[in-house]
Amino acid sequence: FPLPPSRRDALAGLLLAMMIAASVTPGIPLLPAGLLGWTAALLLSYRLSRRQRIQSGWLIGLGQGVLRWLFGWWTVVFIGAQLAVLALSPSSYGAEARGAVLRQIYHAAGPGLPGFTTLMALFNVVLIRILVVTAFAYGLTQYALDAVVRVLVLELIPLIAALFVAVEYTIPGGSELYKLRRSGALQALRERGVERLSHEVLPRVLAGMFAVLLLAALSCFLSLVLAYIAVHGFTLAGVPSYNHAVGNIFNPVVSLIFSMKTLLFAIAVALLPVANALRDIPRRASRTSVELQGLVQMFVLMLVIEIASLIGNYY
Repeated sequence: FPLPPSRRDALAGLLLAMMIAASVTPGIPLLPAGLLGWTAALLLSYRLSRRQRIQSGWLIGLGQGVLRWLFGWWTVVFIGAQLAVLALSPSSYGAEARGAVLRQIYHAAGPGLPGFTTLMALFNVVLIRILVVTAFAYGLTQYALDAVVRVLVLELIPLIAALFVAVEYTIPGGSELYKLRRSGALQALRERGVERLSHEVLPRVLAGMFAVLLLAALSCFLSLVLAYIAVHGFTLAGVPSYNHAVGNIFNPVVSLIFSMKTLLFAIAVALLPVANALRDIPRRASRTSVELQGLVQMFVLMLVIEIASLIGNYY
């Protein structure tokens, strides 16, 4: 009997699944198991109802969604490679391009720098006090500084700096770039002979990366100073022991992992919003915005980076 495409696809998937499951079942010979799978699949194929056809369509939709997801990440990687080539090319830094990069750097780091530094100082004071008092209470004085540096400097500060830049600059910038693309402004630049990546995208990405690295460096320096004051007080007598303790924490492996993690955070925060703005994202039934989809992707990628750094530091 001829089978329609939906029923044929469902039968093929069911047949393969049952043959594999029957063939690897302990205690059943391979040939009888395969014949059993064939027979059962053929019997069930003629009983496919409307619900099963709907399930077949759901499976096909799931496969298409996975392919779209893989293609989306490939597009992000490809755009990142193009931007890396442009960033390493001297021709991308003419007088006009340098002015655009400097303007974007100011917009990315300038307005939020005082507020972020103040909030991070308050956050550091509170968290350092909690860690130091807890270590003293349990007789773990020698581990107080180690806990402060590892929790604040190694783990929290790069993550907080990246999220701050994402919320304040890169996600709104990606939304603005998406609106420019939808309005045809980027296409108009291309028609005038202006490369959109070097003119509109590259300055935003470089500015986002610079802002993350700058805020992370300032916050780390501030945390180390406040940690010293919390442990040793306002005296220079503890500087040698403090330098020795911090140097033991930042061994070459930990320093490399910390630097790579901060750099990857900066790349993820700066690249993902603009890459999502430049690619076609299908509108789902939930009608989620481009900003929300980019934020979810960013969180997932940052979580993967953080897990990899934890494995490298503590395992």
